[in-house]
Amino acid sequence: MKPVTVITGRAVPLDRSDVDTDQIIPSDWLKRVERTGFGAGLFSEWRDDRHFVLNHPDYAGATILVAGHNFGTGSSREHAVWALMDYGFEAVVSSRFADIFRNNCTKQGLLPVQVSPEVDRALLEAVQADPSLEITVDVARGTIEAPAAGIAAEFTIDEFTRERLLHGWDAIGRTLRHEADIAAYERGRPEWLPSASTGS
Repeated sequence: MKPVTVITGRAVPLDRSDVDTDQIIPSDWLKRVERTGFGAGLFSEWRDDRHFVLNHPDYAGATILVAGHNFGTGSSREHAVWALMDYGFEAVVSSRFADIFRNNCTKQGLLPVQVSPEVDRALLEAVQADPSLEITVDVARGTIEAPAAGIAAEFTIDEFTRERLLHGWDAIGRTLRHEADIAAYERGRPEWLPSASTGS
């Protein structure tokens, strides 16, 4: 997984609550055996409506999805995260995430940014009013800002998840950080495991 430190970009406002994984990526797409190409199926049932926000040219190329409350409920399918990332999203903002969806995000490098309902609503309205608005998410500081709209807030993230994202660790806290680590791994001597550095 690539390290996730600072994400800056335009956003798509998805003003819907309780969006589940079946709506993020419909079950017809689960027949695919690859982990790529799911972006075409992202919200595909809603994209049949030409007024759906992803069909609006002003939001093309946006890298942040600002969603409503309670995003990612339903089944535990990783395909929902694959679809969001394949479409080009690097972060999702909501006032609540389903736990399994949140965990799937951080394992893949998609940043779940949990903010207060008030900040979520302010961001949704700001992006709806100005599709060119830039948002910056700083993982180390735990902040999200949209200076042009006067929005600056902290977001909820636990310390291990923060470190995992910043360093590109996998789900149990490992990373191949440099050539010496890679060489040690190839020799079958896992000095790169966190336990090795602590002597445990």
